[in-house]
Amino acid sequence: MTHLRPLLYVLPLLAVLHGAPVLAAATGNATTIELAADAVRPAENDLARATVFAEASGATPGALAKQVNGMIAAALKTARTYPAIKAQSGATHTYPVYAKDRQIEGWRMRSALTLESRDPAALSELLGKLQATMGVASLVMLPAEETREKVESEAIVAAIAAFKARAGVIAEALGKPYRIKQLAINSAGRPPIMPVMRSASLSASAEATPMPIEAGETPINVSISGQIELLD
Repeated sequence: MTHLRPLLYVLPLLAVLHGAPVLAAATGNATTIELAADAVRPAENDLARATVFAEASGATPGALAKQVNGMIAAALKTARTYPAIKAQSGATHTYPVYAKDRQIEGWRMRSALTLESRDPAALSELLGKLQATMGVASLVMLPAEETREKVESEAIVAAIAAFKARAGVIAEALGKPYRIKQLAINSAGRPPIMPVMRSASLSASAEATPMPIEAGETPINVSISGQIELLD
């Protein structure tokens, strides 16, 4: 029976070698819990942005460009009388108009201007004047960049506090302390651009009528997702 002794020594050794890693994994792995929290803060819409356009049809691109460029130049001249409004040239497109036989029968051109101001009343008045010869493609009220950043910072602080409060409730319910292992912060709250698509009106009354603008607020939402680790 002496030939069995080496095997008797080997079996306990294998048990120790295989048991050690399992024991380390059991004591070294902490419980990880995923959770999320969010906070919403209102931001004042203190910036107005509008896009206006001049559009016309003509027999030749050259004559058409002269007409549309003249309308844009006149709009810029009017906009310059409002120091609180920033005007910027936008996209210009010229494209052919086809007849039924697929032959070019004319041309159409559209050129845009972007108007931006923190004085909604001034922009409203200017839009009323420009609508005598131009169309309004879009109008949006949104928070200025510095306003958004300020409110977003407040929302981040509130969201972190909510995350910590929720983590504390979970840890207390399980009877263990915790530490924050990972955090991801996301924010949202860009207001949708409101399409207006008002065509130009050649009536004198349209020129004298300001465009109604209501500022309102934009909700700034900050969400936080992450992991906490329960400690022994």
